[in-house]
Amino acid sequence: MTSARIRAVAALAAVALTTAALTASPAQADPPAGATEAVALAPPDVNVENTKAHLQQFQTIAEDNGGTRASGTAGYDASAAYVQEKLAAAGFDVTLQPCTSCNGDDPNVIADWPGGAADGTVMLGAHLDSVRAGAGINDNGSGSAALLEAALALASSNPTMLNHVRFAWWADEESGLRGSEYYVSTTGTDDLSAYLNFDMVGSTNAGYFLTELDSTLTASLKGHFDAIGVPTEEMTECCSDDGPFVDAGVPTTFLSTGASARKTADQVEKWGGTAGVAFDDCYHSACDGYPDNIDVTAIDRAGDAIANAVWVLAVEGGASSVDSPVGRPASPAAREVA
Repeated sequence: MTSARIRAVAALAAVALTTAALTASPAQADPPAGATEAVALAPPDVNVENTKAHLQQFQTIAEDNGGTRASGTAGYDASAAYVQEKLAAAGFDVTLQPCTSCNGDDPNVIADWPGGAADGTVMLGAHLDSVRAGAGINDNGSGSAALLEAALALASSNPTMLNHVRFAWWADEESGLRGSEYYVSTTGTDDLSAYLNFDMVGSTNAGYFLTELDSTLTASLKGHFDAIGVPTEEMTECCSDDGPFVDAGVPTTFLSTGASARKTADQVEKWGGTAGVAFDDCYHSACDGYPDNIDVTAIDRAGDAIANAVWVLAVEGGASSVDSPVGRPASPAAREVA
């Protein structure tokens, strides 16, 4: 095991000890334009107004392209171009990876932030496509927008990196995880220490769900919710772009605020909302649009949780001890699609 890989493993093992301290620190203001590298020991407060602006852009793209952002359509291509432009302007090394097994050979958007140990790379992803029925604003404009703004917050803070960070926006998840499967099968995962997935993080009747709730990797996300007093539950709805990484043996975790399952009375006691109603009552429907089908509080919390995970797993000063990461077991042979 290389020294870089040891540092990556150490970051996972120390998550449970460090997340509370990281999230309890005051939010940091963005540095002036053109600021040079500075060490940031606490994650920034991800600006939800900026996240909402990304969602509005996805809605406008859908409206300008037949009401959809589905893979194989001009709406998907425009969504990918928007994300690429934002990331490139912030200083990311951005690659449009044509997915030859996806509808229309649509590209995955892959963005690397410079610095950090390359063989301890932490990867975070969200699918960018919608279903053909609508704009796909919660599914999955929400995950895409929250991930994009967290990435831009990293660029603005420009901390010293312990481990390399890579962000991904996947093509054609809705037809069967095709974009993420293409990446895993062609690019490989040998350099990855972890993969974190974000799919549907702004549900209007929101719950807060994570996979492998007690794992050290999941604690990088759960620590934020613990710090703000929001309980989390083990995810039961299945599945998304974490699947190909699970099958490749990469430690994974997955945050969602719920899809078509109905909220129980006990969950209303935890989170508020309405019992007997789906977490997202517009799941895979034309009514999945902005602003009506987004809970701003939920997506704000998700963005901050993503930033917390990046800081715990990849920013220098987040870990000190060595242990083995904990991931999910191999996924089922047949996977449903979120």
